[in-house]
Amino acid sequence: MAKVTLLTHTPDPERYIAAAAKLCYSASGVDTLLDKLTDEKAAEFVEMLASMGHESPIEHVSFTFGIEGVSRSLLAQITRHRIASFSVQSQRYVSQANQTGSFPYILPPSIEALGPEAVAEYDRQMETMQQWYNQWQAKLGAKGEKSNEDARFVLPNACETRMVITMNARELMHFFSLRCCNRAQWEIRALAWEMLRLAEKAAPTLFKNSGPGCIRGKCPEGKMSCGQAEQVRAYREALQCTSKKQ
Repeated sequence: MAKVTLLTHTPDPERYIAAAAKLCYSASGVDTLLDKLTDEKAAEFVEMLASMGHESPIEHVSFTFGIEGVSRSLLAQITRHRIASFSVQSQRYVSQANQTGSFPYILPPSIEALGPEAVAEYDRQMETMQQWYNQWQAKLGAKGEKSNEDARFVLPNACETRMVITMNARELMHFFSLRCCNRAQWEIRALAWEMLRLAEKAAPTLFKNSGPGCIRGKCPEGKMSCGQAEQVRAYREALQCTSKKQ
């Protein structure tokens, strides 16, 4: 399972979103935007923005996550969310050489569910690719990135990676609406739910309605719907309870 850490975020995110919104709807100058803007008033502003669908002030705050234990397959998916900043561990500068086993990799639950023999076969395949990688490193002859950059071509999408991601809150909400959905691939879906749990803990009013579209109304997937809206809503409520307790 991925390890996710909320490394940092804009301080008092809901207050600064409210300040940006206040500028839009009042005669306040920049120097007085934060005056009398209590936590309660900030929450009211954030809820008002949500009811109006006025989302641009939400872009003024951002959240930075550290993520470990995910696959290069997930990396290919998450970088499609282009309004974000990514720093990813390089396979060019970080060698995947391993003489005693295999590089770290992700085991899909569907393969694990097939039983010990299937898992052993998968492990052997990873070890074989490790051998190919080591052989190409040796044949290419150079040390460091000169050999890594081409030897890595035989590595699989299962290869584990780690990254730091920063998104503004509006893009995070969009990310959650797509990737918390049951139709999202299992790995990025699990990641999205954990990111939502951490983000909501930091800004509960801002993210209280975040998640797949079905928690806010009719499923947007139409005929492609998973048909499990009630279960998803129950899971979302349970996640909110967990965040409050922590």
